[in-house]
Amino acid sequence: MSALALSVLLSLVSAVAYAAAAIVQERVAAATPDSTYLRQGAWWVSVALNGLGALLHVVALACGPLTLVQPLGALTIVFALPMAAVFVRRKAGAAAWRGAVMATVGLAGLLALTTDADADSVGGGQRLLLAAATFGGMAVLFLASRVVHGPVVRSVLLAAAAGVSFGMASVFTKLVAEDWDAGLQLSEVPSLLAIAVLAAAGLLLSQASYRGAGLAAPLATVTVVNPVVAATVGLTMFGEEFRYGTAGLVFALASGIVAAGGLILLTTERLGAASRRSRTEHKTLPGIPAPGPSAESKSTGSDQRLTPPALR
Repeated sequence: MSALALSVLLSLVSAVAYAAAAIVQERVAAATPDSTYLRQGAWWVSVALNGLGALLHVVALACGPLTLVQPLGALTIVFALPMAAVFVRRKAGAAAWRGAVMATVGLAGLLALTTDADADSVGGGQRLLLAAATFGGMAVLFLASRVVHGPVVRSVLLAAAAGVSFGMASVFTKLVAEDWDAGLQLSEVPSLLAIAVLAAAGLLLSQASYRGAGLAAPLATVTVVNPVVAATVGLTMFGEEFRYGTAGLVFALASGIVAAGGLILLTTERLGAASRRSRTEHKTLPGIPAPGPSAESKSTGSDQRLTPPALR
């Protein structure tokens, strides 16, 4: 098996592992307070799945180019929706499926246009600047999530920070992998530390992003932001460029619009689902009358507040 084929196979298995981890994380987030995650066996299963996905991803990066491995990571959301339907019986709506397909196709089209040229070397000073910009951007997204009120918007901001973290972890992993032939040097230690911190931060941020927004919107955000960030670094610092000149640039912009449209569609679908769920819970909460009681119920004085709407 060629190195290119091996990188494709490893990337596919990695995407399945990440999708399974996301489903488990979302279930834990829905049922467990933040302070008790470490006591849940399911959470450690998600950690193990994320670790497996990360290990396979690292090997795939060592075998293949960044512009191939990162787009294949977008398949995480494609695998996650049917897996969630089968294993946890959580079906996504038609809008979620259309959004997932649009995001994946747009992202694949965008990153497929990057050339497979050898990456330029990035020195220690540039790596330090890159790390500072990364952590600064993540901090801004995290602080923004603390001041917004909508749970879905908050989750998307946290997921965007997680996507930045995972994408930059892949960038630093690729840098280390490119230098690995010369052996592990002392100068690589900061990059290895950055990889560890970014991977851990991405895991915690993605876990937090699933609370209150379900699976689709946060996972779509991570799936889109992750490779876009990695590709942006590749284009600006690794000397990569789009294929086919001006035509390739136009097609890349169109692909980006398609991916953004898919993300917006997914987020809108989750907002609608959250709104419908909130209205349903409001109707069934004890002590809160359902809107619009009939005149008959008022005259008889019967208490319908504890009766589920389906039984009235």
